[in-house]
Amino acid sequence: MYDNLFSPASVEQALTCLRNEIPFAIWETFYVTVLSTALAVVLGLPLGVLLVVGEKGGVLPLPGWLMKILNILINLLRSIPFLILMIMVFPLSRLLIGTTVGTTATIVPLVVAAFPFIARLVESSLREVDPNIIEAAQSMGATPMQIICKVMIPESVPSLMSNVTIALTTILGYSAMSGIIGGGGLGKIAINYGYYRYKYLVMLVAVILLIILVQIFQSVGTRLAVKSDKRLKH
Repeated sequence: MYDNLFSPASVEQALTCLRNEIPFAIWETFYVTVLSTALAVVLGLPLGVLLVVGEKGGVLPLPGWLMKILNILINLLRSIPFLILMIMVFPLSRLLIGTTVGTTATIVPLVVAAFPFIARLVESSLREVDPNIIEAAQSMGATPMQIICKVMIPESVPSLMSNVTIALTTILGYSAMSGIIGGGGLGKIAINYGYYRYKYLVMLVAVILLIILVQIFQSVGTRLAVKSDKRLKH
């Protein structure tokens, strides 16, 4: 498989791809990952908040049957492998985007796969908030929305930033897999060259660039989480 990995023909092919295709593929991967994460946060953040504040004894209790439905829905979506989920949401992609193939079309399955994951991460972050702070806000007459918006979410920002970074890197991995169904980006290059054409050096270059992107996202996310942590400020 890797016998002729660094042969002159392989190196030339990799250099040509690096000049002509890789720059746009990096942009496509960045665009899909960031936009999908943003949309997944828009859906997952309020859902994660509901999972915490809506439970029995929470600041905004909801009917037990509704909480069970929300938990079952999230668990179902999280249990479906991403490749299968991409195929299952083809009708939704066609309805919203007009097609099931292409870079933009892959945003739909990415969001569907990511928002339940983000909801669980948000739930985990909010559960780390000191209950005494919430009780103090309640004793001062704060409304449930005030407690959510001015106490729970601000107090959990460092943890939320760390968890969103985890979600971002996970979605980046999913976006690479979307190359199988015609999605663009580095995943498409890795699959088209490495799997279909047996150009393993190009595939290796694409994988290395994906790793670098993960490191960049992780470093930026960690730095933002540290800066937002009030406990680390002097």
